[in-house]
Amino acid sequence: MRSFDWVLYLLVFTVVVGTLFANERSADAPEPPPTVLESDGPTLPPPSILDEQILVQVDEPKDGIGTAFAINTKGDWVTARHVVDGCNSVGLLIAPDQYVPAARVTVDPDHDLALISTGRSPSAVKLDLSSPLRVGAEGYHVGYPQGRPGEVATRLMSRSKLITRGRRDGQEPILAWAEIGRTQGLTGTLGGISGGPVFDKNGGVRGVIVAESPRRGRIYTAAPSSVEAFLTSLNVPITEGPNEPFTANTYGPQSDNARRRLQVVKVACQVRP
Repeated sequence: MRSFDWVLYLLVFTVVVGTLFANERSADAPEPPPTVLESDGPTLPPPSILDEQILVQVDEPKDGIGTAFAINTKGDWVTARHVVDGCNSVGLLIAPDQYVPAARVTVDPDHDLALISTGRSPSAVKLDLSSPLRVGAEGYHVGYPQGRPGEVATRLMSRSKLITRGRRDGQEPILAWAEIGRTQGLTGTLGGISGGPVFDKNGGVRGVIVAESPRRGRIYTAAPSSVEAFLTSLNVPITEGPNEPFTANTYGPQSDNARRRLQVVKVACQVRP
């Protein structure tokens, strides 16, 4: 299966159900290392017309892998819209080679977000969509990059704007995070982590992974306000499951715990020819 991956690459972003390519400097120009920001910085300012714009061209969907996370024990899971949009069947991996089929998939018409509904979900994450965000805040992105368990440590950089054209037109606020580390063995693209959560240092989920720029060391997530508005519009119940603080030294085991509790799961999309 093809991994989901929104990748900032050369001059054009192209999406094939989760593979994106976006504007970037010439491939001949040297890339600076990711900026490492200090924690406890200023409060993230509100959206501005001066925010960086990420332009994407959305094409037809294909089979792929992504990530989702549970928000209650009634079988409701949040993911990125591009992970499931256009899929004829969607399944969640709950045990080796055992997928639970989605009973219903609801996509957000305005943001890269979707809700997958199944019969039950064993354990929910802790959502924190209202606490102020600070520039330099720690972020821990958890999911299934390249279809395998993996996680990335980041610092919050700024706000950006995602603009889509093609199969779906629109624009939405997103957050930009600078990559500062990965757990051992994770190299290359993060395709497949789309739809996964970004945890803060307190173990709260602050957004949904929607894109990456591997050459620049950037990961983009849906804004907390977008996630909150989507869930509110669906009147979805929110429950808080077990959570633990994340640290730069131990985020690997903490991410494994979230997957082991089935708070974070792999998503499989199949598109019939």
